[in-house]
Amino acid sequence: MDEIALIQNKIYEVKGRKVMLDYELAELYGVETKALKRAVRRNMERFEGEDFMISLSPQEAENLRSRYQNGTMNKTRGENIKYEQFAFTELGVAMLSSVLRSETAIEINRNIMRAFVELRRITQLAAASYQELQREINDVKEYIEEILRDQNDINEEHGAQLEAISMALSELQMQKRQQNPMRPIGYNAPQYQENK
Repeated sequence: MDEIALIQNKIYEVKGRKVMLDYELAELYGVETKALKRAVRRNMERFEGEDFMISLSPQEAENLRSRYQNGTMNKTRGENIKYEQFAFTELGVAMLSSVLRSETAIEINRNIMRAFVELRRITQLAAASYQELQREINDVKEYIEEILRDQNDINEEHGAQLEAISMALSELQMQKRQQNPMRPIGYNAPQYQENK
């Protein structure tokens, strides 16, 4: 698995935003989580606003971990979450490059930016595919409704024709009965006339 795909697996959705968690970023940068958090706290004015960073309470972090537990979230680090966790948006990760100035941090930031861009591209492609699929479904739905309307018209015509045929046959039967009265069915004993 290439590095960008690995990074994409570490992007989660929190409060409607795509984010990366502090301890996973620290692991990618090759620094300790507390060093990353310390650098962020020293430059907190750079990360103001939820469009850069979201502070997660221990409960929110636990909920996030349980939601992604079957997925790719790292289960060994942050197992006992006692402190608030930082979740960095794409803008926050870009801002980290100005706080962490090592060569590794710069290279990792480039790959993270590429991962966010690729994820956005995939999302846009999926949205476009969904819209195209929705149009095709609507076209098929209209086509089926048209066929059903035609079928109903045909059924009504056939029903009227069958009813006319049935009435014509009934009239023919009545005429035939009137022309040829039925003879009694069964054995009729001959009638004897008495000679006097």
